Amino acid sequence: MKLVRYGPPGREKPGLIDADGVLRDLSRKVHDIDGAALAPSSLAALRRLDTRRLPAVKGRPRLGPCVAAPSKFVAIGLNFADHAREAGVPIPAAPVVFFKTPSSMVGAHDNIMIPRDSTELDWEVELAFVIGRTARYVEQKDALKHVAGYCIVNDVSERDFQLRRGASQWGKGKGCDTFGPTGPWLVTADEIRAPQELDMWLDVNGERRQTGNTRTMIFGVAALVADVSRYMTLVPGDIVTTGTPPGVAMGMKPPQWLRAGDVVTLGITGLGEQRQKVVPFKGRRSAAAPPA
Repeated sequence: MKLVRYGPPGREKPGLIDADGVLRDLSRKVHDIDGAALAPSSLAALRRLDTRRLPAVKGRPRLGPCVAAPSKFVAIGLNFADHAREAGVPIPAAPVVFFKTPSSMVGAHDNIMIPRDSTELDWEVELAFVIGRTARYVEQKDALKHVAGYCIVNDVSERDFQLRRGASQWGKGKGCDTFGPTGPWLVTADEIRAPQELDMWLDVNGERRQTGNTRTMIFGVAALVADVSRYMTLVPGDIVTTGTPPGVAMGMKPPQWLRAGDVVTLGITGLGEQRQKVVPFKGRRSAAAPPA
């Protein structure tokens, strides 16, 4: 199944894309595409549905992040050997784990907003997996049983924030608003039988920047479920994005950072495509809190 969330930001409804590419409404079947909907029993019930009886959605509504309100948005750094080499760092001996913020999540075709004072905006096409069964101290041989499905994440990064302003922590450069386009849909695990054999690509303004395949990941999906679940309990709906192949702006000589007006398109075999326009920061600083 291809599960989606459609509608205006903050008011998305659950849906699915049927075999003919028609968007169908799931509002009468599940509250949202969240942890409850992604549990094994719920997914089994959804698979039994006659999709032709579900209401077709008219028009071309916006697709929001394909998972609602994950308790964790975990990310893995430097998980492709060739990307680690282009970054000039040693191959990790164990998965490098950091976190993206829930507020970074946007739809697959929403704009990327340049943060205030940004100078080094970068892109990263990544395979993400979504947990469907609580994972705690999972053995690698059983790990894929805990995965509900897969989707694309663009792990947008501000390298100055990440590497110079963030010291040894990457959150400043990874968690900004709009830095986690997710989707366009969640493809359930039964349709992605070989997650370590998926082609990946990313273009900027129509020019190819990244080409890779998940087979060159240092730590595959099963290894990551096992490792991360040693240090934190993963619950249904949690997202883990698994790293990027080479070709990021930081690795170019000279770097070619994203600028306002650029268009980023990216995709992974079987998981669809994303398209984002880079736009300037809009808004004002938050007002100071009144004195206590």
